[in-house]
Amino acid sequence: MNRDFYSKLIFELSQPGRKGYKIPENHLPEVKLPENLKRTSKLELPEVDEPSVVRHYNNMSTNNFGVDSGFYPLGSCTMKYNPKINEEVAAHPAFTSLHPATPDKAVQGALELYYTLQCALSEVGGMAEFTLNPYAGAHGELTGLLVIKAYHNSRGDVKRTKVIVPDSAHGTNPASAAVAGYEIIEVKSRPDGTVDVEDLKPLLDDTVAAVMMTNPNTLGIFEKNIPEIASLVHAAGALLYYDGANLNPMLGMARPGDMGFDVMHINLHKTFSTPHGGGGPGAGPVGVRAGLEQFLPNPRVVKNSDGSFSVISDKKSLGSISAHLGNFAVEARALAYILSLGNQGLKEAGKLATLNANYVKESLKDVYCLPIEGVCKHEFVFDGLADKSTCVTTLNVAKRLLDHGYHAPTIYFPLLFHESLMIEPTETESLQTLDEFIDVMRDIAREAKETPDVVKNAPLNTPISHPDDTEAALHPIVNYTELTEL
Repeated sequence: MNRDFYSKLIFELSQPGRKGYKIPENHLPEVKLPENLKRTSKLELPEVDEPSVVRHYNNMSTNNFGVDSGFYPLGSCTMKYNPKINEEVAAHPAFTSLHPATPDKAVQGALELYYTLQCALSEVGGMAEFTLNPYAGAHGELTGLLVIKAYHNSRGDVKRTKVIVPDSAHGTNPASAAVAGYEIIEVKSRPDGTVDVEDLKPLLDDTVAAVMMTNPNTLGIFEKNIPEIASLVHAAGALLYYDGANLNPMLGMARPGDMGFDVMHINLHKTFSTPHGGGGPGAGPVGVRAGLEQFLPNPRVVKNSDGSFSVISDKKSLGSISAHLGNFAVEARALAYILSLGNQGLKEAGKLATLNANYVKESLKDVYCLPIEGVCKHEFVFDGLADKSTCVTTLNVAKRLLDHGYHAPTIYFPLLFHESLMIEPTETESLQTLDEFIDVMRDIAREAKETPDVVKNAPLNTPISHPDDTEAALHPIVNYTELTEL
């Protein structure tokens, strides 16, 4: 680039009364393309006016669904509305202009934010210390499992090669354990949806490194046998890992550390305010009980005796698992969320998440099959429509919801039921929104009986109507020309 030319051009065009500027023909260096790269025909570009282009891309953007545009009852993911003030905090130039390699003494405010959030999460989780370094929930799981492996290795207990996961577990649990190099052992659930303690007992021996659990579990049910399970796990010399994806309803009410969990991760982007979906951004801080702190990944932020903050590394650490100190903007949002709500506000969030889930469940269980009766926490699972004679599937119901402007709930997970439909309203939705959703779900159940083909052929009014899922999976369209021919 000819920097002098562009500086002169900008100066000239900025002068008062300036009507135009002729760009010299020789202001750019001549580029000689190889003959085989030159076009042999005229380049056909569409002649489109600017307003049409702007409207096209604005219309495309409205096809993206999010909690700012509608209700998002996606189970097990806590897709809740997050206050915009937290976005403003994270976008503050004092934060966004920081460089990870800046000396500690020049970023004391940022390190204090990091350390304060560590302490806040330790209080919420009942843990001794947290690291904020992991970039996502699954990354946190892997980090937590590596902490567990480092702990066993430090004691010379290298024969522990297995991790036990419930059959209702999030898919990331066995995946993370496998990436960490462990063999996966499955423990069954009881008819009430909780872990079968009798099935667990014979699985626990001196080859088990850890048991991974979610509480409440993926059915939205609180695992009331946790004290007994923790005692059994510890007696076998293993550690108990808490998958914090479902922490939202527990805020201020119960702490994993108090239940006997040794290691846990928290999804900041689910529980503590960061809009997520589509792959990011996220953060999966990992907390540990006393005695495991030294195994947390490097670097770590500590508070010095004089009140200043430093970034340190520990020789016993499992090593580095991220570029530096994690997703700082996500961490800033999380601390803003915690400080703005306070202890009582966080507790109310957990209560409302539970109240909303039970309200929707009880309002729909006469027309949708509820396989497990009783109080749920933040989410619940239906096993499809109550009337199976219609042959309308959970997938049909999910697609019909799109016609009414709702994002579909999670479907066909957990795998305990053939037609699983997992709904999580979250604490941020109003009674009016929940009632409207309930009405639509009841309308779909009625349509399934009276006009089943309407539901089976849904969605009817989306940009792409009723796609053939099997065909799309077998023969995906990845070419623009093919797409325009549809």
